[in-house]
Amino acid sequence: MSRTCLVVKSQKTPKFATRHRNRCQVCGRPRAVYRKLKICRCCLREMASRGEIPGMKKASW
Repeated sequence: MSRTCLVVKSQKTPKFATRHRNRCQVCGRPRAVYRKLKICRCCLREMASRGEIPGMKKASW
């Protein structure tokens, strides 16, 4: 999904604190990252449907 160089670059401490970018721990996606879980919405949905996140299940009716 994201380029490897951007993931490596984001792991370094930025010169200014406002340049920090939250990234998904699984795939490296820079947007729609849940702070509490540190994963993006796409990975969250996949992991929830597989039952890997305790207490969470995908809604279906």
